[in-house]
Amino acid sequence: MIPPLDDFLVRALLGGLGIALVAGPLGCFVAWRRMAYFGDTLAHASLLGVALGFLLSVDPLVGILGTCAVVAVSVVLLQEQRRVATDTLLGLMSHSALALGLVVLGLLPGVRVDLSGLLFGDILSVSPSDLAWIWGGGAAVLAGLAWLWRPLLALTVHEEMARAEGIPTLRVRLVFTLLLAGVVAIAMKVVGILLITAMLILPAAAARPFSTTPERMALLAALAGAAAVGLGLWGSLALDTPAGPSVVVSALVLFLAGQAASLAGGRRGT
Repeated sequence: MIPPLDDFLVRALLGGLGIALVAGPLGCFVAWRRMAYFGDTLAHASLLGVALGFLLSVDPLVGILGTCAVVAVSVVLLQEQRRVATDTLLGLMSHSALALGLVVLGLLPGVRVDLSGLLFGDILSVSPSDLAWIWGGGAAVLAGLAWLWRPLLALTVHEEMARAEGIPTLRVRLVFTLLLAGVVAIAMKVVGILLITAMLILPAAAARPFSTTPERMALLAALAGAAAVGLGLWGSLALDTPAGPSVVVSALVLFLAGQAASLAGGRRGT
């Protein structure tokens, strides 16, 4: 007979699953559009959002969401100017936001912040209100992605052709980056600043060898992320390891297993 799970484990599992089901499909576009560094930029900016939340006496999650949205829109608009190379722009904004966040936190009197939790997440401390944010925000992001799916896919395949077909490419890119900012904001509690991009990229990469269509890859990425959450929490309890990093390591194991299976299948087919 399986013993009942503690409440905090149930909340951790539900929170992780809520993130995985959103990050998987969105991560497919991050991988297709080679935007991993963009995800890192938003993740680093989230620390500045936490600092601004304390400074303005608002919920840190609101600060994270607002800051990530501003950074996301700024990056897209500055990319349109083409005055600075994209990788240089992302590096500048990423590390500047991270440094500014640390400086602001250091200047706030009487504020004590768990930097380890911010950097690596604390999935085991997910509260009922966090679950409301994760599942409510995740549902909104998935609805937005479903609405944006076709034009975003056309833009990803061939931007010039999409523009010729009348697709408002700038608007599509702006909306997509805002969706990405939303995922970063709600995922920070679970996996932290340093691991958010991994949860966007690894499940999508794990699903790629088994996908024949974009829709299939999005579905498999969500399932891979959910499996990584379950395996990571189990491994964390069994081995007494940090929960957030354990989830990411589980996603890495799934990716490596997928690559091995794909390689073995390719050899049998030759």
